[in-house]
Amino acid sequence: MTRSATRRSGGRNARREMRASALTEDQRAVHPGMSGGSYKPLSQADIENIHEAALRALEEIGLADAPESGVAYMTKAGAILGEDGRLRFPREAVQAALDIACKDITLYGRDPKHDLHLNGSRVHFGTAGAAVSMVDVEGRSYRDSTVQDLHDASKISEELDNIHFVQRPMVCRDIADNREMDLNTIYATCSGTKKHIGTSFTEPDFVDDALKMLHKIAGGEDAWRARPFVANTNCFVVPPMKFATESCEVMERCILGGMPVLLLSACMSGATAPSTIAGAIVQSVAECLAGLVYVNAIVPGHPAIFGTWPFGLDLRTGAMTSGSGEQALLSAACAQLHHYYGVPGGAPAGMTDAKLPDMQAGWEQMCSNVMSALSGTNMVYEAAGMHASLLGFCHESLILGDDLIGHAMRCLRGIEVDDTTLAVDQIRDVCIGGPGHYLGTDETLSRMQKDFVYPNLASRSSPKEWEERSKPDLVQKAIARKEEILSKPASARFDPQLDKELREMFAIHLKQP
Repeated sequence: MTRSATRRSGGRNARREMRASALTEDQRAVHPGMSGGSYKPLSQADIENIHEAALRALEEIGLADAPESGVAYMTKAGAILGEDGRLRFPREAVQAALDIACKDITLYGRDPKHDLHLNGSRVHFGTAGAAVSMVDVEGRSYRDSTVQDLHDASKISEELDNIHFVQRPMVCRDIADNREMDLNTIYATCSGTKKHIGTSFTEPDFVDDALKMLHKIAGGEDAWRARPFVANTNCFVVPPMKFATESCEVMERCILGGMPVLLLSACMSGATAPSTIAGAIVQSVAECLAGLVYVNAIVPGHPAIFGTWPFGLDLRTGAMTSGSGEQALLSAACAQLHHYYGVPGGAPAGMTDAKLPDMQAGWEQMCSNVMSALSGTNMVYEAAGMHASLLGFCHESLILGDDLIGHAMRCLRGIEVDDTTLAVDQIRDVCIGGPGHYLGTDETLSRMQKDFVYPNLASRSSPKEWEERSKPDLVQKAIARKEEILSKPASARFDPQLDKELREMFAIHLKQP
């Protein structure tokens, strides 16, 4: 059998030209929604034991402090209100909720190209949190976060391929009025990105105004309900095993307003949950199962993300350990429970306890991001930018995190093994009558983009080249990239007429560009 000889196709210049050209989505090596699930820290028996323990906790202990409206919803769905005021959940009520729960959720962007399809083990990365401070990398210090910082984070995220959604990562500490803060959070994020957004609301009465703003941005209530591009991040429980009364009332209004919800159970092992990893998962799963009963009692099949967010604790000091190996295990194991129930889920990863984007930040962020991806977490929250155990957010770290997540996603994609990639024919052509190497072959050039992830900022130059380029610093490169993005108008900015109407309707604090 004859084969055509392998040819050089432009060599180094051809490779440089290919690297310099903008890639289309189908040319990229990694994509939103790639499937994970290969990493399984829990055995099947472990999963079933955790499930049984969670059911026992719901049947025997239950949850306290549900609002009256919540009690009415959940008792109609089979929950039992005890004389002690706690709602207990027979396993039949839990299974009934699981049977009707939404198993396939689309989180919409304002631009359909950013739609996220949550099912199975499809993985997406994004921001999240409620940081109260911004990291000043040049001053090596912290300052209060502002509405401008939030807008800038959204604007930066819009330009980062590996940040797939923007859940509000910080609070606007320069806005004292909580209603105005909630409304300006929507304005600042929506005017910065067309990716899907998540946010929370301080009080139930603020939801109606928020929906008015969202209807206006969407082009009417019908358009909003057809493609709701903002989800409610709802801390509906106060661990251990208590409903957050006011947050539950917020959730009810959001559901009736057509807004997807993230059922967020954020306990801390050793403080508000058992110190064991398995025990913290049991409690978080139990609380989220109660949340599913609640949501589906209001609107059956309403899109709700199973948000198990157990966090780690340094038992020596009481400090949060968001960047620890234990945290990575907590989040990865939770993904297995999401798959067990067949419902879309989310967990935190990519956080660091480091105060600056340094080596500690790098190893902590990569550890949990990779493990969450490989475990198949549908929504990996807080994946970039979060520092100081969630107290600080860093724009430069967000940009560096885009590179980091790209490599985590390449690990997620794994290794394709087929006749082409086994490459016996290519080995023969190169070794017998060929050039003796694979640089510049048709096969190498044709796969150099779709098989490999190349960092945008990280350096792979030799020490000599590094010195010739004035020894570029990674953080300084991130600062330059930030300034480049922020110097241009936001691609997601509102139409001038819409912006004028929004500013007339609401007290918008963000300065006009």
